[in-house]
Amino acid sequence: MERLTSPAGRPRRRSSWGLRKRSTAVAVAVVAAALLLGGVIWLALLQSTLTASIDSASLRKAQNVIVQLADHDIEEVAEYIGLTAYAGQYVQLLDASGQVVAGSEPKAAQMPLTGLRPSPGKTQTQDVSSLPVIGNQDDFHVVTAGVRVGSAEYTVVVASSVQVQADTVATVAWFLLAATPLLLAVVGISVWLLVGRSLRQVERIRGQVARINAERLDGRIDVPPTDDELEALARTMNLMLERLQASDREQRRFVSDASHELRSPLATLSAGVEIAAADPSGAMWLQMKDVLAGETERMRYLVEDLLTLAKANDGGLAVEDADVDLDDVVDQEIRRLRSASLHQITAELTPTRIRGDARRIGQVLRNVLDNAERHARSWLRVTLRTTAGGAVITVDNDGDPVPAADRARIFERFVRLDESRSRESGGSGLGLAIAAGIMSAHHGTIRATEGPDGECRFEIAFPVPGAPATDEGAEHAPVRKSARR
Repeated sequence: MERLTSPAGRPRRRSSWGLRKRSTAVAVAVVAAALLLGGVIWLALLQSTLTASIDSASLRKAQNVIVQLADHDIEEVAEYIGLTAYAGQYVQLLDASGQVVAGSEPKAAQMPLTGLRPSPGKTQTQDVSSLPVIGNQDDFHVVTAGVRVGSAEYTVVVASSVQVQADTVATVAWFLLAATPLLLAVVGISVWLLVGRSLRQVERIRGQVARINAERLDGRIDVPPTDDELEALARTMNLMLERLQASDREQRRFVSDASHELRSPLATLSAGVEIAAADPSGAMWLQMKDVLAGETERMRYLVEDLLTLAKANDGGLAVEDADVDLDDVVDQEIRRLRSASLHQITAELTPTRIRGDARRIGQVLRNVLDNAERHARSWLRVTLRTTAGGAVITVDNDGDPVPAADRARIFERFVRLDESRSRESGGSGLGLAIAAGIMSAHHGTIRATEGPDGECRFEIAFPVPGAPATDEGAEHAPVRKSARR
């Protein structure tokens, strides 16, 4: 027995019996209980059936004697009783005084076999352990029937031995008693072998899983063609290993990309510090401080983006749940973009209120608008409207649309569709991934698509409680139009 510790701190014991032993023991115990209960019921039914059969045969014999008594005289009835008698059954005809008028054999013609005297038209039964009158020690079932013939009354007595039936029940009982251990042994051996065969498959799966580690995540389980739970278990294990391998690849790629992104500003800072330290006049520091400050700021933003993205992926991104005037947030981000952009920017904003975190929503819009700014040729267009499902922000620009094959991949970390762009002009590749994480925390969606005229489009959708049932309702709301640049 192995000693374990319970949650309350008290020691408890764990049975040394394995699954194979427990399954076999339970199967044998269940079959033994079923055999015992079934055997008792079977013997009871058999006993009842045999008793009913004897009773029916005895009553039928008494009725036949009554019929003969109604149609013939006493001598003919006595002759009929003697001719139709057979071993194990004794028949008597008694008069009203209880004297034997006729018997199936000489011993039965001397004294009454029973003291039962039913009235005419009635029957009575009795079970006795022996018939001392005829010197028979067997068990008997006695049936008596009263009859009136003319003015005389008679009693017909039929005593049938039940010893054969008792011997039959006893034989069946001994057969069940002898066969039960053999049947239990067959059940135990069968369950032992079957469970052992199944556990060998489980042990094989366990051994293969045990050999898979962080260096061998490409290993897979051999799927047995059994079309049962073992095959389903092996397939499920392979699916889990595929997810683990994909997660490991994603984690390694994330670490590699993050290291690659941080290497450039760190190298610049390291080189700048060394160069400035080598100049005792301090003139080099004055020349390099702006560059070093820019690289420091760039690295700070990158680290903050990585932390935000990690929280979003882990479900730990905290967002406020407050009323947000979405049109005001969009207008503020458009004003920020106009202050630094050389492109023509237009907007049509429908006043809309949602529940969410205004700061995080602004971060989503900032990332999407900055991305659109980098790819636009001459203009950007921002539209905010309400629909049956909520509020939708569309950001269009006249740059090339995102290829259909990359429209989902673009929201992954460190993805840059234009690999020739420098990181200074192309960003870190985290903005859209962060936007997707924030939208997920708001139960909204963001997707890249294509406008009706082939322009590049991003759609940002928020759920809005109590939104209009149709788009037509939004057309009558006041629309805020910004002037063109």
